[in-house]
Amino acid sequence: MPFNQRAVGLLDGRHLSIYRGQGQDFDDLSLYSPGDDVGDIDWKSSARSGIPVIKRYVRQNNLDVILAVDTGIAMSATAASGEPKAEVAGFAAAVLAFVAHDRGDRVGLVAVDAERTVLLPARGGSAHLELVLRRLEAAYDGAAPAGDLDRLVERVLTLFPRRALVVLVTDEERPGPEHAHMLRLLRTRHEVLVLAVANVDPTGARAHDVEDGRTWPAFLRGRAGLDRAVTDARAERRARAAQVLRDARVLGVVMAGTDDALTQLIAMLGQRRHALR
Repeated sequence: MPFNQRAVGLLDGRHLSIYRGQGQDFDDLSLYSPGDDVGDIDWKSSARSGIPVIKRYVRQNNLDVILAVDTGIAMSATAASGEPKAEVAGFAAAVLAFVAHDRGDRVGLVAVDAERTVLLPARGGSAHLELVLRRLEAAYDGAAPAGDLDRLVERVLTLFPRRALVVLVTDEERPGPEHAHMLRLLRTRHEVLVLAVANVDPTGARAHDVEDGRTWPAFLRGRAGLDRAVTDARAERRARAAQVLRDARVLGVVMAGTDDALTQLIAMLGQRRHALR
């Protein structure tokens, strides 16, 4: 699929710069060719020679990719697109898992809520990838207990001591300020990406509380002042979550639905490649 090919290209060489200054082995200099990344140009050598010259690096071993998935009851709610949030989250996780598999990375899974843990160690092969995605799909349950992001992060830190690329999958209001410490701790041990699924408009007819089934009363819908207050509150919560990611130097995206997910993932992978150079 075109996205898969493009994403593989964006991920290619992504592990060169994770250990800045100590894990990047210089190979040689080469003449710049159209299509090479301008970020690889050695400007001093280019100035001396009078022609563009780029640095080549030895590619290091790949990292394990760990899908760290919040499977609490909130993830069985409706996404902004009208799809189940679990469907959007699972789709985005599957895309990155397939990209990792195509590059030869091993993929593992930690799916956690307040009471349950689903664990699959990082392994390679198509059969294992299929098992990971089946177990992830089964972990989403409309009768699940509440989510527990701190518990999820703690499980990752305990079960995966070796440095990995951790893909944290949750909803748009997380990680919040209360998760900042655990997120920073995770970031010191692993590289982290956050995939968050946007909530449906709570004032709309499709919205309901997944824990008690309540819906927004019909007589309150359409009241401009109330709708504006709800919109502002949602924006504030999302801004707090975004600030937590910035403080921890973690890249993340908020996806409205499966269609939006592809665009968001491509943008995030591009940002990530640029940031690691």
